[in-house]
Amino acid sequence: MTPPDTTSPFAEVRALLHSARQAAARQVNALLVLTNYEIGRRIVEHEQGGEARADYGRQVVASLAEHLTAEFGRGFSKDNLWLMRRFYLTYRHRLPSSVAPPRIGDAAVPGQIVETASPESTRAQRPARPFTLSWSHYVFLLGVKDEAARAFYEIEAVRGEWSLKELRRQFDSALYERLALSRDKDGVRALAENGQIVTRPEEALKDPYVLEFLGLDESAGYSESDLEGRIIDKLEHFLRELGTGFLFEGRQRRFTFEDQHFYVDLVFYHRLLRCFVLVDLKIGQLTHQDLGQMQMYVNFYDRFVKLPEESLTIGILMCRKKNGAVVEITMPPGANIHAREYVLALPSAEELRRKLLEWTEDP
Repeated sequence: MTPPDTTSPFAEVRALLHSARQAAARQVNALLVLTNYEIGRRIVEHEQGGEARADYGRQVVASLAEHLTAEFGRGFSKDNLWLMRRFYLTYRHRLPSSVAPPRIGDAAVPGQIVETASPESTRAQRPARPFTLSWSHYVFLLGVKDEAARAFYEIEAVRGEWSLKELRRQFDSALYERLALSRDKDGVRALAENGQIVTRPEEALKDPYVLEFLGLDESAGYSESDLEGRIIDKLEHFLRELGTGFLFEGRQRRFTFEDQHFYVDLVFYHRLLRCFVLVDLKIGQLTHQDLGQMQMYVNFYDRFVKLPEESLTIGILMCRKKNGAVVEITMPPGANIHAREYVLALPSAEELRRKLLEWTEDP
């Protein structure tokens, strides 16, 4: 069947239906999350008003699971009810006192809530949506023990519209710890409060970059061309790993000096910093020659490519092993050249978290 013209009535109606289904799904999801929150609250309140025995809560949950499953079917097992209880205890600071979930068909924005603390109030205040992710997202976040990390991943999942799979991948790659290790203590606190806010080059970078999605086997050997080719094949994944604000501009960008041709492996533009970002790929240990070459690339872009209103070009040398001493000696203070390692497998998240804990502990 021939695809319809995008200006045809079919295309317009199709877009309308897709939009309506997405809006309905968001509304149903908001209702589900808030309902589970309220179930958790009622379990906790019943426990607090009941007998002071350690097994009383287990009895409450077991009885509730039995009755709810008999009437409503799957989804109300003891394990799920314990999750709802835990969800309420973790996020109860989000909502004022007692709330009722929104009604399907309510004219309110999906996810808004109606306060029920005052019986006299027939139309209560409606705070902003307290939960914007799916129930599956929140179940995963409940497993993130560190409160600051949990807050960060929630903010970034909302901002980046991460699927549950992407949220898991970012957590497994220790995104929070990799960003936090390049910041001071105030910067670490800001990550938990605001997510990743990029106002200067250092805030846009990670160390190391995790490229497990390329499927390269380090033991089998590969070339820089292989690495670049895999990145282009998996460009969407690579852009996610680079992080907030990166736009792909091109590969193997050539410029010439006196009949000598030079090529930049990958060129990006950062829309928040408003500057070009040049990436050179190195499969071995970084050398001072690599740093000098990148400095030349950055100088060229600053002098002949960037517009006067744009910020200075950033150079990133992405290598298997950097030599901090060589970088420090070679590059002048304030140089916009950054050496960053990459790994082809998920890093040891526990090791990164241990380093972060040591960094943030007061002396």
